[in-house]
Amino acid sequence: MTDFINGLNDIIWSNWLVYLCLGAGAYFTLVTLFMQVRCLPDMVKQISVGESSEHGISSFQSLMISLAGRVGVGNIAGVATAIAFGGPGAVFWMWVTAFLGSATSFIECCLSQIYKEQDRDTGEYRGGPAYYIEKSLRHTKARPFALGYAIVFAVCMVLATSYFLPGVQANGVAASVENAWNVPTGVSALVMAVLLGLIIIGGIKRIATFAALVVPVMAVIYIVIAIVVLFTHASQIPEVFGMIFRAAFDKEAAFSGMLGAAIAWGVKRGIYSNEAGQGTGPQSAAAAEVSHPAKQGFVQAFAVYVDTLLVCSATAFIIISTDMFRVYEGQSADGAVIYSGSISDAVEVGPGFVQEGLNTFSTGLGPSFVAVAIAFFAFTTIVAYYYMAEVNFTYLNRWIENETARRVIIWILRILIIVSVCIGATTTPGTAWALGDIGVGATAWLNIVAILALQGPALQCLWDYRRQKKAGIDPQFDPEALGIRNADFWVERKNTMLIDGSWPTPNPDPTAPATGPAAGRSNR
Repeated sequence: MTDFINGLNDIIWSNWLVYLCLGAGAYFTLVTLFMQVRCLPDMVKQISVGESSEHGISSFQSLMISLAGRVGVGNIAGVATAIAFGGPGAVFWMWVTAFLGSATSFIECCLSQIYKEQDRDTGEYRGGPAYYIEKSLRHTKARPFALGYAIVFAVCMVLATSYFLPGVQANGVAASVENAWNVPTGVSALVMAVLLGLIIIGGIKRIATFAALVVPVMAVIYIVIAIVVLFTHASQIPEVFGMIFRAAFDKEAAFSGMLGAAIAWGVKRGIYSNEAGQGTGPQSAAAAEVSHPAKQGFVQAFAVYVDTLLVCSATAFIIISTDMFRVYEGQSADGAVIYSGSISDAVEVGPGFVQEGLNTFSTGLGPSFVAVAIAFFAFTTIVAYYYMAEVNFTYLNRWIENETARRVIIWILRILIIVSVCIGATTTPGTAWALGDIGVGATAWLNIVAILALQGPALQCLWDYRRQKKAGIDPQFDPEALGIRNADFWVERKNTMLIDGSWPTPNPDPTAPATGPAAGRSNR
């Protein structure tokens, strides 16, 4: 069974998924006319001006929930692995992946906002791939297929994020704390279970508050430490960047012949880290209170930059500037060592590279700091996993008419994830990683194929946003005028605003010719 699971995982996360993610990112970059560059001011502005409401969270809070899921152990161990098996050039290809993935993230999160709805029990906004896959084709002959496709997505996401992956993350926290301070894993399990319970019982509002408080502090401290370490080795800064760029194009003698490995590992780790296209970001994107879907699309596109260009780069700079890494031949630790730097042979590939790098700044700093970083990164990821599971659980609950039954099922989910944390923290992960990866990998395949097919409304949103902004008003979304059907939340919102007189005037004609390559596309 273990061999079967590992084999299936290898198939799902094969190079074909890498090609699909890169291809989709390149395509969306072109059809949006490089929105990840042109719309960078809009990204930054929306993060600072977005406001929450009774039913929705702010754009900033949504960004923090998204980053809670994106920024995890992979930002430490994953980057170290990429450098070990792909050389320093892998870092450059991680940057390329983030640049392309930003456009993909915009599309999926914009779709999530377009087709979001309010939870009939809590009033909270719900959305994500399961919702936009079904609702975008609800009026067509493909409705039965779309419904089945959406259910398969929701089931895969629930299975991966409600039990398997939370347990693995909890194990990482418990192991790092035990290694650094000899705290028993049982104690770590109890603390995590209590904290997680207090957070998730409060729903999206409490999850958002927690993420907004913890994630920025966590990320900023990590990046600042990396900058301090980098500047203590200031003479190495030009060489660090030079080595990354030379190795990325096979121009560094020490890593000659590793171009293929650099691309493969940079792209794989970049995709795994920033999660663009995997369908995990749209859940939190839908929860935001905005006046136009494109606004939250911009915010989530920026999340990819934060994850890879800032946090992953921080790890890379710690490792490379201190020369605390090894590079292996054949993309495996079983291969011959072709570069050994200044690191001890006893240090294994992974967080140990970062620990040794930090120790060059202050002896003994590495183990404790990395333990704290992993603990915070992993725990916030568990919280984000719960929210993803709850959103998809809620989607599957929509056919249950009894409100009490729906609420009981959500409580079962909460208990399940707390149990997962307790079990995962105190036992060996075993095949949990592979099972979780199979679930998330399956959602990546399902989601990327879906957004390639359903891209029209998201692209129309982009041009509609820019048209209204050019007219000098705060963009408001009117799906009916754009020919976008089944965006029921937005239709009701517009009608309410027209009744109370808050719909902005003058409003540019949304049927006027668009200027982008997606002009005229819709889901009709």
